Amino acid sequence: MTLVAASTHEVFNQTPPFVDVNLAGLDAPLMGAVRAFGRADDAQKLLAHGAAMGTADKLELARLANENPPKLKPYDPRGERIDFVEFHPAYHELLRTSIAAGLSSSTWEHVTPGSVEAGRHLAGNGHVARSAMHYVTAGVEDGHLCPVTMTHAAVAALVPVPEHLAKLLPLICSRNYDPTFRPFWEKSGVTLGMGMTEKQGGSDVRANTTRAEPIGAREYEITGHKWFMSAPMCDAFLVLAQAPGGLSCFLMPRFRPDGSLNGLRFQRLKDKLGNRSNASSEVEFVKAFAWGVGDEGRGVPTIIEMVQLTRLDCISSSAGMMRMGLAVAIHHARHRTAFQRKLVDQPAMRATLADLALTAEGATAVSLRLARAFDRMREDPIEAASARLLTPAIKFAVCKTAPGFLYEAMECLGGNGYVEESPLPRLYREAPVNAIWEGSGNIMALDMLRAAGRERDAAQAVLARLAEQARDLPGAKNCAQAISSGFGGPDPQLRARATTQRLAALAMAGALVECARPAVAETFAATRLENEHTMFGAANLGAAADLLIERALPGG
Repeated sequence: MTLVAASTHEVFNQTPPFVDVNLAGLDAPLMGAVRAFGRADDAQKLLAHGAAMGTADKLELARLANENPPKLKPYDPRGERIDFVEFHPAYHELLRTSIAAGLSSSTWEHVTPGSVEAGRHLAGNGHVARSAMHYVTAGVEDGHLCPVTMTHAAVAALVPVPEHLAKLLPLICSRNYDPTFRPFWEKSGVTLGMGMTEKQGGSDVRANTTRAEPIGAREYEITGHKWFMSAPMCDAFLVLAQAPGGLSCFLMPRFRPDGSLNGLRFQRLKDKLGNRSNASSEVEFVKAFAWGVGDEGRGVPTIIEMVQLTRLDCISSSAGMMRMGLAVAIHHARHRTAFQRKLVDQPAMRATLADLALTAEGATAVSLRLARAFDRMREDPIEAASARLLTPAIKFAVCKTAPGFLYEAMECLGGNGYVEESPLPRLYREAPVNAIWEGSGNIMALDMLRAAGRERDAAQAVLARLAEQARDLPGAKNCAQAISSGFGGPDPQLRARATTQRLAALAMAGALVECARPAVAETFAATRLENEHTMFGAANLGAAADLLIERALPGG
């Protein structure tokens, strides 16, 4: 007798997968910002990238790369030390895609090593288009972007050393991803990493104890440790160490010039909250060979340009992850029925989604407006000052907003958002890294104050431009006055976070004036400048709610 199992239930009222979509074409705030701040052909390039990244295959690669984290292989089968990190093929494919798209190189591809332009890389080199593509990619999978970001940014530190730039820039600009483990000069493409922080110092890199001993003309051997060294399979690393002349910057290859393995001894890979696809290591340097970068004692100034670029990527990454979380939440709400109505038609849910969309609009707009400031630094002194003053402020606001934002997006799905079949747990775990990396909240607020203190007139000029852009918006005048007061007066450090938050909010409002619908900018100002924003869904957005949701994800 054959027994046939009876079906116990019919599957219905479940949301279809959010796959095979154009992640740029469905993002009206992003496309509006690119058209407002970028170049004429940027929108078409972005649409092509959005279609490529929104496929089911790419989203599956993201899952696989995070469910199969890297493994440290200190020794080969014969017992030889190799200090190799093994990644899942999905990670390599994601890196191959992003490098081929130019995310590690596009702003540098016009540069000739040793030319005057090499030192002016921030002028007119397409930071808007690159940041927009970075934003889209981060929403799919952010971990693999760590070496992409470091490779792109490290070039800025190498500008003063044409001989290093001449070796590495053509390999970076080849747009080839070459994961083979061999000396970089034998490869078709390279990635660069960095190792700055130590156990005892963290953000206080001047407390570093790692030593660099000269062994030749601008050649050193480095002994010490790094508490965090991300992407340890990069081909070379920028590191800080104490040289005879003080804290200095060095370029450390994985292989010595004679082709032998360099003295990098990886102790372990960090077991992190998120960023699971990417390896972060603790490393000991045992007379590791390195070339000097910049003058001895000038290690921190040498890496400043690089740090600014990595912070720009932290911003676009956080904005991109928020956008993906929002898109998933709206998509779910449009397909899921509760209490005889679609979730998206329930007033409380609609208010929450619209409020999330408003925050995402502000983050998207200011991210690309800041990228335009990087593009215009050489030709406009106020844009140059804006990049210095606003980068830490915007990183503070956008990156610190992302974890709470993504939790709220997760809650829109309820239990379906909490399980690992949804991308939201991965996005939620990933979000804090951008707020912590390259300076956590207090460091950003203090950096903003230092920039305002060093260049008082320039800072006031930046503030005046922002106030002028937002002059017709509710709360803008009082916000600008509070920021100006926060730049000086008694106990500026005590008020640093509040001043930084206000400065970022005013910058967001100004960016929205330039790239969004007037109702969006006005609603943002009314709920973020004139009144304090307390909890997603608590603000009364009025008629703008429908507009915000439709702009976030067209489809009614």
